[in-house]
Amino acid sequence: MAGGRNGFLLLGGAASVGAGALHLFAAGLHTEHATLARLMVVLAAAQCAAGLLASVSTRKAMPVTVIGVNLVAVTIWGYTRFGGLPWPDGLGTAEAPQFLDSTCAALGMLAMAGAIVAMARPGATLPTAPTVTAAGLAGALAVAAMLGGVGHVHSHGDVDHTHAAGGDHHTDHDHGTAAWPRPWDPATPIDLSGVPGVTTVQEQRATALIRSTVDQLPAFADVGSIGALGFRSIGDSATGYEHYINTGYIRDDRFLDATRPESLVYRVDGADRTLVSAMYIARGKKIDDPELVDYGGPLMQWHVHDNLCWKAGANGPQVAGVTDTQGSCPPGSINPGAGSPMVHVWITAHQCGPFAALEGHGAGQAATTADGRRTDTCSHDHSGGHR
Repeated sequence: MAGGRNGFLLLGGAASVGAGALHLFAAGLHTEHATLARLMVVLAAAQCAAGLLASVSTRKAMPVTVIGVNLVAVTIWGYTRFGGLPWPDGLGTAEAPQFLDSTCAALGMLAMAGAIVAMARPGATLPTAPTVTAAGLAGALAVAAMLGGVGHVHSHGDVDHTHAAGGDHHTDHDHGTAAWPRPWDPATPIDLSGVPGVTTVQEQRATALIRSTVDQLPAFADVGSIGALGFRSIGDSATGYEHYINTGYIRDDRFLDATRPESLVYRVDGADRTLVSAMYIARGKKIDDPELVDYGGPLMQWHVHDNLCWKAGANGPQVAGVTDTQGSCPPGSINPGAGSPMVHVWITAHQCGPFAALEGHGAGQAATTADGRRTDTCSHDHSGGHR
């Protein structure tokens, strides 16, 4: 028998120690945020202490202690993975779950489960061999998560970091302090670092928007299924890209929500359509609205389409072309002027960054930077000459 002590509490204690060890390991991966790292160390110590005491003490308060400590840890994990926390610095934007943090949360939940059963069955015992084996498996899982976390990539603050074996880490500033826009590939870590005039909060927001778009947008990959959601084509496939808009999503006032993108952009290849980008639309705002300008700072450039000509179509307005040099539209179409501001977020590689606009005469008008550059187009000089 398991030494006369409650076998379920012993298992819960072992899981709590494993979760604490993972938190301690993770603290070393977040040393660029001193407050966050210190809090992780405190939480790790609490989990380890609760787990160790549960294995040696028979006090009735031990299951409650194990449950309380691990409930705090799991709750914080849930918020940081799906919502973000306003404090401390480094938890402001949600991060996609990874093996290390998910294992830590799973061990915390296992610790709570063991303690809850122990409270319900205070006299329960388990055979020694299975108990030791289960505790050993919890430890092995924690070690495996640590080994997997050696290459953990995170983006909590000023820069993205890649932690290499041996504890070394580096900050990638190879692009220089003026290199924006820069090539974007969703298969590589998000790197928005080193851009002049970009605050930590703006970088966090932009990073979170890219990550959520890359994660959520593939749900709309099948162009044949989006009609049921309210999307319709604006008839611009001749340009090589076809936009589908959703008026219901435009009117719902959800701001930069990757689960309800106001417009989807597909690359055209004959009859095939490949989803490449979301085009978020901020209804009722102006291009220089502070909420838009301040969201990502110089990283993002909102634009309007002020020179498109529209005509009536069977399923709603269709693009008929662009205005000529005199500002006139083709017969049977009208130019309603600039609409609501919009911004692209690409989920496929793009030479001009994750927020690149489609180019050409119909690319629209954007507020340029202080030095006159337009950073959302890929012209060689980025002079902002595209309209």
